[in-house]
Amino acid sequence: MQTLGRGWVGSVKVRKLSVPYPSGKVLLPMQSTTVNFATAARTLGREARERGLLVPGFRCPPRVIGLDRTLKRTNNGVTVAVRVKDRPWVAILADMIEGVIVANRLTPPLADRFRGEMWLTLGFTCEALPITRPPQVA
Repeated sequence: MQTLGRGWVGSVKVRKLSVPYPSGKVLLPMQSTTVNFATAARTLGREARERGLLVPGFRCPPRVIGLDRTLKRTNNGVTVAVRVKDRPWVAILADMIEGVIVANRLTPPLADRFRGEMWLTLGFTCEALPITRPPQVA
């Protein structure tokens, strides 16, 4: 089993959770593949459906060269296209989660809650850095 380990993404600390998937594996590969992409798409789709949200279709790569993520709205629904090749797996997952948020036109605080729940579902936790505030003068 490959793990992401611990690290920092921006000002957020990311660490691996041992959340098993139906296949018994944790979805934290170091190298992304279309199989992992499909598994993540099914997982995000199931979670969105359980919350009564629109489930977008996922595809890779985007048809527009040079973009990491595109979103196409049609009469039949929404398609989120994400570039998988030569990208970190965490970035691909982030684009997929944001695609569901944009497809459903979620706004804060619902978008923030959904984003956090999806990261947990995919086996991640976040620990924000403590905010250092200057002392207040009376």
